[in-house]
Amino acid sequence: MASISTNSKGERRILFNGRDGKRKALYLGKVPKSFAREVKGRVEAILLGGENPDTETTAWLNNKIDDVLHAKIAATGLVTPRQSANGNGPKLGAFTEAHIAKRRAAGTKARTLINLQAARRFLVGCFGADRDMRTITPNDADEFKLYMQGKGYAQATIGRQIKHAKYFFRVALRSRVIPDNPFADVKAPAQTNEKRKVFIPLEDAYKVIDACPDCETRLLFALSRFGGLRCPSETLNLKWSDVDWERNRFWASSPKTEHHEGKEGRWVPIFPELRPYLDEAYHQTEEGEVYVITKYRSQNKNFRTRFNRIIRRAGLEPWTKTFHNLRASRETELAQRFPIHVVCAWIGNSALIAQKHYLQITEADFEKASAPDDAAWSGTSSTDPQTEIEPPEKSEDFDSMQLDATFCGDGSYARRDSNPQPTVPKTVALSS
Repeated sequence: MASISTNSKGERRILFNGRDGKRKALYLGKVPKSFAREVKGRVEAILLGGENPDTETTAWLNNKIDDVLHAKIAATGLVTPRQSANGNGPKLGAFTEAHIAKRRAAGTKARTLINLQAARRFLVGCFGADRDMRTITPNDADEFKLYMQGKGYAQATIGRQIKHAKYFFRVALRSRVIPDNPFADVKAPAQTNEKRKVFIPLEDAYKVIDACPDCETRLLFALSRFGGLRCPSETLNLKWSDVDWERNRFWASSPKTEHHEGKEGRWVPIFPELRPYLDEAYHQTEEGEVYVITKYRSQNKNFRTRFNRIIRRAGLEPWTKTFHNLRASRETELAQRFPIHVVCAWIGNSALIAQKHYLQITEADFEKASAPDDAAWSGTSSTDPQTEIEPPEKSEDFDSMQLDATFCGDGSYARRDSNPQPTVPKTVALSS
């Protein structure tokens, strides 16, 4: 009477002829085959029993399945939709919570889960947990935008939450539990906030580094400001085996982008500003240590609070988006010296994302443009932040380094088995 169909993605559905003689499909998604068989048996029992199925099936419908599955069954005409205070269909709170649980079980990144939970709280705060998703209209979606504005949230935050709301309702639409997506035509504000962009000059960066209590803290800061690494995900993943001292570069694994093909990581030059802090940490590490950063292994540590204290200790006012703006400052500097495709390959983003969220106009740009001499237009202004503050002395190896995209830009250069270390022997370094 009913059959199970599985597509190429592993999504299952129950196919059967309804009471009206038309072919019906009950979409289950990616579920175990045993569960699909159980649902198939219940569908057949409902078809046989009509409006009064057997006691076990009735109990299953009333008490054993959630609102989402019941709504799917009701959508095929087999049963009467469950009644709720606001209508018939899946409740907003239950559906969004169930979907987040599925994402968690599937191994979704912790930060993504946090963002989805935040979006769920906003939706439930506006509509209520028991609101039937089928009763939410496009006008209600517009009201959600006004609700966020009334709370005083920034346009970028509102845009992000509307984007997540669209996602939740798109999932419900693809699950066939709602007829349409009420957020489909809601225009989300731009998710960029120029007021939160802050360029961190080299002078301030060195002040913060001088205020750091130990070499690992200095390196953690330098990896973001001078290496352009994401903190904490990429900095904590960096291993000593990833550092190619001979070729003056290191491999930065990227948990954020690893699920994209070819984006598991990238080669990053050991820039001259970064080299002293990497050398210092290497000579102080214990023999056999795997990770470059050992003191702050837990990603649950509040790095922002810790570094805000250090920034204040350096006599500076903490800036917004602490580590993002360090990366953005580095990309802004590099974009003035190298082609954008090379810079993006080193930083680990795209030209579009760099333009929207990273690249900034600095005071040095204005000074260079208004300089009376021709040197400003040849790119050699004395006001450039790279020349105002003298960086630490470069290693001899760096002088022979060629920073081009052929071996650093595309991230496809295979790491070599041999990995020569700095000229000072390890045993000497550790004994000194």
